Amino acid sequence: MRNRLFIVLAFLSIGLGACKDEEGNSKGLNLFSLQDDKDFGKQVSAEIESDPATYPILDSAQYPEAYAHLHRITNNILNSGRVQYKDEFVWQTKIIHDDSVLNAFCTPGGYIYVYTGLIKFLDSEDQLAGVMGHEIAHADERHSTEALTKQYGTEVLFAILFGNDPGALAQIAKGLLSLQYSRTNETEADMRSVEYLYETEYDARGVARFFEKLIAAGAGEGPEFLSTHPNPSNRVEAITDKWTELGGKTGETFVDRYKEFKNSLP
Repeated sequence: MRNRLFIVLAFLSIGLGACKDEEGNSKGLNLFSLQDDKDFGKQVSAEIESDPATYPILDSAQYPEAYAHLHRITNNILNSGRVQYKDEFVWQTKIIHDDSVLNAFCTPGGYIYVYTGLIKFLDSEDQLAGVMGHEIAHADERHSTEALTKQYGTEVLFAILFGNDPGALAQIAKGLLSLQYSRTNETEADMRSVEYLYETEYDARGVARFFEKLIAAGAGEGPEFLSTHPNPSNRVEAITDKWTELGGKTGETFVDRYKEFKNSLP
């Protein structure tokens, strides 16, 4: 036990600067394991499924066509060859029936939820694929547990490693639905979305077109979108720059196929 504690403290003393991604960029410290991500996601998913009043999930048996469209989009992204935890995470997809919400989110471990409001707001399949690529990137880059490490730090680490609080994981999982990502996390997710889609049949600028629609609808015109998020106009520019850097390949948008998806919803 003493040796294990020494190793943990030594690791913590290294600090954030020692964590790099495959491209050599600094990444936030993450003290949780891949299994923790999967456990968190499973608990959050159970929390969502137990609250149909807040999260009215469409029955896949009742709406098989809608789910077939959603699964096709998800699989296209996962099969891009760029999702590092494709085989480790569950990548389960659900549709939440709420036309007033323009949102999608992905828990740690790959439980993906897409609101009907977002699906109906968008015009083409590449746009939704871009948003889903962004959300998949949050899970694939493990942004949630990175944020939890920053928020809770060593106290939670010790509780988990040494069993001082058996309910720690469950309590933390409950707070994940309200967790906000940093601007750095949001930018990284945008870039990963472009990279994922670039290896598929979709136009890799799909997530930029989502932000363009937000701008056209009058959203996010303040100094920074939703306070912690990069401004939509800046995100469109950065996404376009990334697409150009990759080679500027023009992909498909699938407008007609997307109309079929929207028509299959209640």
